[in-house]
Amino acid sequence: MNYYSLNQKAPNTTFEDAVIKGIAPDRGLYFPETITALDPYFFESIETLSNEEIAYEAIKQFISPEIPKDILKSIVSETLNFKFPIVKLTDSISTLELFHGPTMAFKDVGARFMARCLGYFNENNSNEITVLVATSGDTGGAVANGFLGVKGVRVIILYPSGKVSNIQEKQLTTLGRNITALEVEGTFDDCQDMVKKAFLDDELTSKMQLTSANSINVARWLPQLFYFMFAYKQLKNKYDDIVFSVPSGNFGNICAGMIAQKLGLPISHFIASNNDNNVVTRYLKSANYNPKPSVQTISNAMDVGNPSNFIRIQAIYNNDFYSLKSNLSSYSFSDKETKDAMIEVYNSTGYIVDPHGAVGYLGSKSYLTNNPSAHCVFLETAHPTKFLDVVKEVVSDDIPLPKQIKSVIDKVKVATPINNYLEFKAFLSQL
Repeated sequence: MNYYSLNQKAPNTTFEDAVIKGIAPDRGLYFPETITALDPYFFESIETLSNEEIAYEAIKQFISPEIPKDILKSIVSETLNFKFPIVKLTDSISTLELFHGPTMAFKDVGARFMARCLGYFNENNSNEITVLVATSGDTGGAVANGFLGVKGVRVIILYPSGKVSNIQEKQLTTLGRNITALEVEGTFDDCQDMVKKAFLDDELTSKMQLTSANSINVARWLPQLFYFMFAYKQLKNKYDDIVFSVPSGNFGNICAGMIAQKLGLPISHFIASNNDNNVVTRYLKSANYNPKPSVQTISNAMDVGNPSNFIRIQAIYNNDFYSLKSNLSSYSFSDKETKDAMIEVYNSTGYIVDPHGAVGYLGSKSYLTNNPSAHCVFLETAHPTKFLDVVKEVVSDDIPLPKQIKSVIDKVKVATPINNYLEFKAFLSQL
């Protein structure tokens, strides 16, 4: 499989090159040259397949032949060594739990998959690769855990000071070894801009090999299509009209779901559920795409004012606004509405949702108002104990801490403060 830059001013390249570079020389995101639908029988019989078999069949066209079949199967198996259960909340709404991995966030899958791909490509390379990652919360911890100890790979994580939860901060600042955390005075968008600027800085790239572990990297982004197939496997014989409500920040997750749909997965519709960072909600109303600086919310992993992956979504629909709008709805919700939804779900079902899942739940309810025959599945993207300060405000019961959280909560944070790109560049230059 070859990949092209969505800015269309750089040469097409291989999966390996796209993973190692992260972003194209013209600053465009890489996108597959072709997407070939799977045999319809694959989906007709999907309930007979293991998650590993489903994931391998879904991803292989994007990676073969650069990673051999047996190695790719091993990467998939090591990536997916935890469960992805569906929990039914009402007759019309279920949630897909994506928090059973090592850092209790949906990004564990993409981070683990990418780390293993990069480790394979770099196993006979004497040059060290430096992975840069900007995080609004969960990406940093997932990448830190996924890349911990990977030979020949150094990870630098940039996160906005005071804008991630305590648990999220501990997960990305306490591992040490080949993982370094930089605490940025600013927003996630500032962190993301620094990472993108570093890729285009000839002084840096002439001395070190840089790549990204954000969802701009194809190896981080594409494996997220697995979730939607795992959900369909569980719901296939129960509902005819399955819709996914995706809490959306940088839009990698929902974009991967749309790739799964292009592969033939029978998904009826997508819902992009936004907090007050609602550029896509506004776009679908006006056809005017107008990014704005991000604002801080209690669903902090979605605090993105200029979502990188939206250009990939536009590419899927050939930049046809009306084609996209026919398959995507979007709603935006305030922090108060989010907290009210957490209370509503808990009081009516006993289920505790985190703030991001609550936004997804609200998106489901909004869509069902005019589409009552649908069954909406919202993605519960992180375990509620990662946001204890918010959850304790709305849920009176004590919530037991899972072992993944207990293992980091008492560790000492180690992070280097930086204020701007010049300081970031100076830090990298000293490595």
